[in-house]
Amino acid sequence: MFWILALFALAAAVALGASLNDGYALIVLHPWRLEISLNFLVLALVLLFIAFHVILRAWSLTMGMPRRVQEYRRRRQREKSGVVFQEAVRFLFEGRYGQALKRAGEAYAAGRAPGLAALIAARAAQRLGEPSRQQEWLEKAKQQDARNEPATLMLEAEMLNEERRFAEALAALARLQGKLGRHIAALRIELRARQGLGDWDGVLKLLRQLAKRDALPAETVHTLAVKAHLANIVRCADDSTALTAYLRTVPAAERSADVVLAASRGLALAGADGEAQKLIEGMLDHGDDEVWQSDLAAIYGRLSGGDQMSRIARAEEWLRQRPDHAGLLLALGRMCARQRLWGKAQSYLEASLSVEETQAGHLELARLGDQLERVDDANRHYRAAVMPANDEK
Repeated sequence: MFWILALFALAAAVALGASLNDGYALIVLHPWRLEISLNFLVLALVLLFIAFHVILRAWSLTMGMPRRVQEYRRRRQREKSGVVFQEAVRFLFEGRYGQALKRAGEAYAAGRAPGLAALIAARAAQRLGEPSRQQEWLEKAKQQDARNEPATLMLEAEMLNEERRFAEALAALARLQGKLGRHIAALRIELRARQGLGDWDGVLKLLRQLAKRDALPAETVHTLAVKAHLANIVRCADDSTALTAYLRTVPAAERSADVVLAASRGLALAGADGEAQKLIEGMLDHGDDEVWQSDLAAIYGRLSGGDQMSRIARAEEWLRQRPDHAGLLLALGRMCARQRLWGKAQSYLEASLSVEETQAGHLELARLGDQLERVDDANRHYRAAVMPANDEK
């Protein structure tokens, strides 16, 4: 409304001014003379200016037509390449790797995020089992933009892990570390590579770093740590000194029942009964049900060196806390038999069988019968020991 009123006011002012203006203009071009009103001259000049502007504008639009057509085509190509790039990503996640490779190649040729398109093509080629094309696309990704190199190295390390080329994966991660440092995703890939190489010390170091950052579930950390410790214990099994030294480096939080059990077996086989005794006693003194369900008590009963009577006394203390533990009763029976405490040995072994009938319990009673020259009892327990329902304990 304001603009309409303003236009009407302007029109009225112009009309009033034109009606009051009686001036004229004289144009002389020898031998002609032209006399026109001043109002007509002003109007003619305005119309001439408008006509000139329209002609120039039309000329500009006409001459700029090829450039605008090119821009339109480039814009359409960019839009199309964007759609192609999105399809490449979608096909990759859908598992349609052939289509993903094709679309990524088209996006790369169109110049749509060529570095990322090359990475998508490399991953698709790897999934298709085409190593030559995979390497070709990785090289293209590296050449496109220096900023893509960390992403290229991450993808390369991950793919090398999947191909079980763990040493090469670690080399790629080392180059990545020089550029970006050690971040969580790279540490996870490195953890997989070191597992594949059997570098269990490196695995333990990485697990502790990832655990501090809450980057892995606690259950996964525990499982992998146990696996690493067991592998290291097997490696040191023939050397009791090395095994003892290694156990001193194991934090208390990582001394699970499986780790202590494997270490105790190794020490017992190496003849380091004293070290095995300390290890088992430290575990069983404060052990939970999971610890007592292991074979630690059985190994404790088989230790032959050292002070047997002190071991019997320690085991009897445990028995007051767990009177129905078949394994502990069996261990006490073995230790008492070794000390020629025949009556206590028999009572402990029979109590163990009353809780859980095992082949080991019958064999110990059969051996005890042989030592005491009780042939019938020994034969009866030998027959019971070979029954298929009995399990080795």
